[in-house]
Amino acid sequence: MAGIFKAYDIRGLYPDQINETIARRIGLAFPSLLPRADRERGGPVVVGRDMRSHSRPLQEALIDGLRAGGLEVVDIGLCTTPMGYFAVGSLGAAGGVQVTASHNPAAYNGMKLSLRDARPVSGDHGIPLLESQVARGDLAPAARRGGYRAHEIMEAYSGHLLACLDRPADARRLRVVVDAANGMGTIYRPLLEQAGIALIPLYFTLDGTFPNHEANPLKLENLRDLSDAVRRSHADLGVAFDGDGDRAAFIDEHGYSVGSDLATALIAGELLAGHPGAAVVYDLRSSRAVAEYIRERGGTPIRERVGHSFIKATLREHDGLFGGELAGHYYFRDNYTADCALMAVFEMLNLLWRRPVPMSALVAPLRRYAKSPEINFAVEDKEAKMAMLAERFADGEIDHLDGITVSYPSWWFNVRPSNTEPYLRLVAEADTQRLLDQRLEALIALLGEPR
Repeated sequence: MAGIFKAYDIRGLYPDQINETIARRIGLAFPSLLPRADRERGGPVVVGRDMRSHSRPLQEALIDGLRAGGLEVVDIGLCTTPMGYFAVGSLGAAGGVQVTASHNPAAYNGMKLSLRDARPVSGDHGIPLLESQVARGDLAPAARRGGYRAHEIMEAYSGHLLACLDRPADARRLRVVVDAANGMGTIYRPLLEQAGIALIPLYFTLDGTFPNHEANPLKLENLRDLSDAVRRSHADLGVAFDGDGDRAAFIDEHGYSVGSDLATALIAGELLAGHPGAAVVYDLRSSRAVAEYIRERGGTPIRERVGHSFIKATLREHDGLFGGELAGHYYFRDNYTADCALMAVFEMLNLLWRRPVPMSALVAPLRRYAKSPEINFAVEDKEAKMAMLAERFADGEIDHLDGITVSYPSWWFNVRPSNTEPYLRLVAEADTQRLLDQRLEALIALLGEPR
């Protein structure tokens, strides 16, 4: 069980770290995360699962634990993580658990947890409490066992998403390649076919062994097949989903990756047309172009630390319209402030229909700066290393919203500790590629060899 309780979710190797015994304990402990009123009402709690072979037995054990803890369970079966969030919100449930290891390899499994209105359970909002209770292993069952019912959510979810589409009557039929990576995005096929596009599907067979490539669109090597297919088919757009269907990456018509920060800006600009002045939340690793573009489109940019619990909380606090992260999560006010990859895809389609130019032309005005990818460094004493950077770059503008960010007029960098892996992560941006290369060389010399 050691190490499976992460900052944002539960994740580990099956069956050594996470198994049916642990899953049942998590279910039995879950009521402690709920407000007293929801505990006394007995839920309900929505439970779904992904396509991994061990997700069903883990789900069954989890459900047994939840019911033993006195909670009614609404079983929505095989579904994407965003479908689970939607079910929690639309059914007025007390919370939800999705059995999934997201983009991790086949040997992993885990759980993503939420409370009423799809609010996140995270490292700052209950996961340490859950971990301590599961570790004790002496959880007593409730006096009355909770009920159970199966529920079909796809029809309501389809209506919710298709309502986002705004295809003009005279719009051309876009050719779109979608790589589902054999993950849960596969079940989006009927919705994509109803979107009025010429769908070119890649790896739309559910297979938790991920036989073609990892279901992690952040790694460029996992986008090669998609890029090749876009170029080969002369497509207008490429889309890659991750394993549980809550993240999306975009490829332009030339087969080049569109950074998720720039995609955030483009979608924000589209949504702001109908909501002038609204707040848009973006994570602090994003290009300076993101905040600039949001202002240019009449919105109010709000910079936030990395992590879905922080983005969602800030969106709620400011009644924000939309939010995005560099990891490919996109959050919508009209979706219970939860992330929804397919809603982001539909908004990108709306943008391409309304502004009939190639995807590369939409992105070009946002490529204002030279920006590095996120670079990992194995560092034994993370706090000491960040303190050293603060001292070395004391002449810059420094903030500690997430790790350390140092800003100068012509360049900036952020170094933050990973919430999921034993690394410091570096992102840097500069006015020119030459300046970026110079600054990266200096930073790498201070941080050590990249991993």
